[in-house]
Amino acid sequence: MSFSFAHPWLLTLLALLPLMVWLRRKAAPPPALVYSSTQLLRGMANLARVSIESRLLALRCLALALLVVALAQPRLNEGESVSRESGIDIVICIDLSGSMNAEDFELNGVPVNRLIIAKDTLRKFVSKRDGDRIGLVAFAGRAYIAAPLTLDHTFLLSNLDRLELGSIEDGTAIGSGITAGLNRLKDLKAKSKIVILMTDGQNNSGKVPPMAAAEAAEALQVKVYTIGVGTRGIAYVPYVNAFGQKMRVQQKVDIDEETLTAVAKKTGGRYFRADNTQALQNIYGEIDKLEKTEIEVKRFQRYRELYQWFCLGGLASLLLDLILAHTVWRRLP
Repeated sequence: MSFSFAHPWLLTLLALLPLMVWLRRKAAPPPALVYSSTQLLRGMANLARVSIESRLLALRCLALALLVVALAQPRLNEGESVSRESGIDIVICIDLSGSMNAEDFELNGVPVNRLIIAKDTLRKFVSKRDGDRIGLVAFAGRAYIAAPLTLDHTFLLSNLDRLELGSIEDGTAIGSGITAGLNRLKDLKAKSKIVILMTDGQNNSGKVPPMAAAEAAEALQVKVYTIGVGTRGIAYVPYVNAFGQKMRVQQKVDIDEETLTAVAKKTGGRYFRADNTQALQNIYGEIDKLEKTEIEVKRFQRYRELYQWFCLGGLASLLLDLILAHTVWRRLP
């Protein structure tokens, strides 16, 4: 812990104080009464050798000095730590189409839909990737950036929590989702760049075909890991009947695994079928094998500001000067 000033150059104003004192004394008015001898005033006041004017001037100089120091913003510096972290750049693309409402997963023994289990698994994934810059893309009938690439994973997860079904026009634009992720990665210089795409359906929206997006990813040297989310065959989709009761109806699951596999293979990635949380966790081991790039991250600790104490000292000195000048050290006109 060390002491420093945020604006040390302001301390040069202190050099003006002696000049101010000299000018003040030079411009002092002549005495109102002139005596032939000071012997006539001896005993009228106990002024010792220091005049009242000098004492008041000293208080004002002290007040100004303290306020100048406060203006320079004194503070205790707790230091700066610089760490080099090894990581990769990852964009996660998550499907928000209506079919993600199918309840074919369980979380803590309770049936949950695909989006809830995807969020839960992503939270665990992000918590293990402290040194990685991670971004988030949400897509359904179109794609948009839910969170930019960041090392602030708390911010990332807060944006993940805000994703809800029905917030985007329905559909499954797989190609658009991949393209949105590539746009986040294309200008970065990381040695390893990855897109992880999670979907539970077939591409039926968007202007970019999945394989065209895969070719672009290959050209940019971005690996795409695709994940088919959902059980095989039949899934249960909840709905509310006319009496306001929550019901579930069976629905056939239809994931285009052939296209998802081809996209992953084209870019050097892999396709996973996530019919349970363990399948998604298998991606972690694969990502850990990738070549990593070093990112220099500076973390600044907080300063403990001290200017308020100097301000209080300066104001107290001015107040004391005002009180004394109008009471015990009051001067005759």
